[in-house]
Amino acid sequence: MLPRQVPAWVPHSLPDTCQADDCKFLATCALEKGLSPCHLLTVRVIQMKNVRRADILSQTDCFVSLWLPTASQEKLRTRTISNCLNPEWNESFTFQIQTQVKNVLELSVCDEDTMTPDDHLLTVLYDLSKLCFRNKTHVKFPLNPEGMEELEVEFLLSESPSPPEALITNGVLVSRQVSCLEVHAESRRRRQRKRKKMKDLLVTVTESFEKIQCISPCSMPCFPNPACFHYPKYFQPRLYVEAPKRHWSCELCCCGGRKDGPVCHPLNCLSDGQAMTLPVGENCELYMKSTPCADTLDLRLDFSLCQAELEFMQKRKVVVAEALKQVLRLEEDLLEDEVPLIAIMATGGGARSMTAMYGHLLGLQKLNLLNCTSYITGLSGATWTMATLYSDPEWSSKNLEPAIFEARRHAVKDKMPSLFPDQLCKFREELRQRSQEGYNVTFTDFWGLLIESCLGDKKNEVKLSEQRAALCRGQNPLPIYLTINVKDDVSNQDFREWCEFSPYEVGIPKYGAFVPTELFGSEFFMGRLRKRIPESQMCYMLGLWSSIFSLNLLDAWNLSHTSEEFFHRWTREKLHDIEDEPLLPEIPRCDANPLETSVVIPGTWLSNTFRDILTHRPFVSEFHNFLFGLQLHTDYLQHRQFSMWKDTVLDHLPNQLTQFTKHLCLLDTAFFVNSSYAPLLRPERKADLIIHLSYCAGSQTKPLKQTCEYCTTQNIPFPSYMIQDDDKNLKECYLIEQPQDQPDAPIVAFFPLINDTFRKYKAPGVERSPEELELGELDIYGPKSPYATKELTYTEAAFDKLVKLSEYNILNNKDKLLQALRLAVERKKRLKSQCPS
Repeated sequence: MLPRQVPAWVPHSLPDTCQADDCKFLATCALEKGLSPCHLLTVRVIQMKNVRRADILSQTDCFVSLWLPTASQEKLRTRTISNCLNPEWNESFTFQIQTQVKNVLELSVCDEDTMTPDDHLLTVLYDLSKLCFRNKTHVKFPLNPEGMEELEVEFLLSESPSPPEALITNGVLVSRQVSCLEVHAESRRRRQRKRKKMKDLLVTVTESFEKIQCISPCSMPCFPNPACFHYPKYFQPRLYVEAPKRHWSCELCCCGGRKDGPVCHPLNCLSDGQAMTLPVGENCELYMKSTPCADTLDLRLDFSLCQAELEFMQKRKVVVAEALKQVLRLEEDLLEDEVPLIAIMATGGGARSMTAMYGHLLGLQKLNLLNCTSYITGLSGATWTMATLYSDPEWSSKNLEPAIFEARRHAVKDKMPSLFPDQLCKFREELRQRSQEGYNVTFTDFWGLLIESCLGDKKNEVKLSEQRAALCRGQNPLPIYLTINVKDDVSNQDFREWCEFSPYEVGIPKYGAFVPTELFGSEFFMGRLRKRIPESQMCYMLGLWSSIFSLNLLDAWNLSHTSEEFFHRWTREKLHDIEDEPLLPEIPRCDANPLETSVVIPGTWLSNTFRDILTHRPFVSEFHNFLFGLQLHTDYLQHRQFSMWKDTVLDHLPNQLTQFTKHLCLLDTAFFVNSSYAPLLRPERKADLIIHLSYCAGSQTKPLKQTCEYCTTQNIPFPSYMIQDDDKNLKECYLIEQPQDQPDAPIVAFFPLINDTFRKYKAPGVERSPEELELGELDIYGPKSPYATKELTYTEAAFDKLVKLSEYNILNNKDKLLQALRLAVERKKRLKSQCPS
């Protein structure tokens, strides 16, 4: 056994007689100090055998690219060996890696071309958690067993001279230590007034959030506003300086370059609090100082509900308990832990969903059931109703009919003035101002301004965070708006992540990462706020939540077909798991759950072109990614909360997940499934009863069926799909109870948007006269329907009919709703009795 080398940071109180192996020994030392050690990884690319041909006329001009994004943002590469079937490199590369982070090294075999971009032949994905500490691991990757093609690489993990790192983690995401480099320049010519002013300097810090900044040399030793670069402390950053007269490449830089050339200096030797002076040419000096950034984060890494929502629920339970006592005529008050969580779940559907939702909410209000609910979730057009109502802090306690009359006035007005030149000029000015604030302006923002113009009379500068006033006493249900985060070059079926918005915070539950609502859209790095941008006005959020123009050709295909076989077969990269062959098989694996070693074969030029055409979204909403810079914990796949939403092909490819992208691409949820169930299925909320209000076009039952299938696949408690009727013979309400083997599944009261008994009854039990029969006829989904999703303008008669139909369907099913409430109360009491005191 090799002698143990104890790093300087290890406490002297540890006994020397400790017999644990070195890996566990170092981990124990770090944990006793609440820290996590880093290791030095040495990768030696040895050789490759039987390289495949990339060109018809010659052998491959082969080199290997190395990318480890958890240790460096840069890609390293070997030298190129030309026209060789069995190239040998024997080149070594060093990375400093964090042991609590999922480190996946990408080794890409490439063919260098002088006239065209380099050909990417294949990529090996290797999980470094397979390596053991202080033991060389010699691996042969069988890239193509039939062609005897293999890549030979040697790995070595050794001690790092750096002290262990203080991490912040929720078990899925990891925030690492960040340092701030303050840089300013001083001119040596300050006493020579006649000489020209020195040109500005371009300063680049690799691995930093800011990347590159322009610095003006000062003639006086006073620097009130130094340039700041923020970078992960345990990366290996370098500083480059040159005059901005020409573009330069890092490859041309070296510490011993020409006097007038670019200056390069490594920063890993600069410890926190240390200052350094660097001469730049003959007439300037660069002053640098590194300081540690605060350990506190500006986002919340936690899967629990935020404190503000917990406090809201405490207040709301009082309102709900009183309403349930009145509605169900209970003899005794409900105790706090006996109050069921009841929610309204609305689907999308443009102006149709906006209009019908007003009627549904009016019906619930007349039955005093609105006060029994704690949440309202929605997407697309349903958010138009929600956002309008929550501009009044007391909306649910007021008669909704005046609000409906106001919505009717805007629904029937002519929308063409919104497209007149003078109005378009105003839109352009507002979009220009939004761009100056720091947002990426897209067509979705214009769509949001158009919605605001169509739904109101004047500019409304209200913000989502201001809806907190409607929740301060628990007087209204908590609204949650839903979108999905996608990738521009990947199908929704292959990758999407739920993103929820409330007046308190915005977050992606899959990662347990949330930011205060007023900070959504601002720039973050490693969980720290780097640039605060003013909160978006509500109109832009409405455009985001109902971004119907963000679809791509593949979405259009999915709306009419259920299979992506063509896309998967002809346009996706091929991913194959392989068995890497260690030459030292006796070395045990230190991680019980490493990822399989995989080889990715890129698509052909033709397939990549097809993919770009099919998946490109010209109008997708882009917001600064508040997860940017964070890294995945080494056990992220085993985390219970992440596993709940682990449903995409990229979840096992950590280098391709959201934390490495600078922007979120947010999309109307309806392009995946037209429902907003996801926030209510989080175990932290655990809804007992969900009132499903459907407004979708086409099949009314499809979103419910898709949700049932999704929850079954994800092992999320949800009742089984039990509706036997087809879409032409649906009833007004279905009560779907949880199966006995899933006691945690919510009860669902499903209201499809259909016209059934409303044809003959104008109110429950009140028949229409022959003269009133025409008022009961609605063409909701026909080819000539006035309620098509594309329609933004209704006639007064069409608006009134849809509102009355929705209200009637609620009132006519009062008994089923009361039955659902009783079941929810009984369920809550039963669960209470089963829980140990």
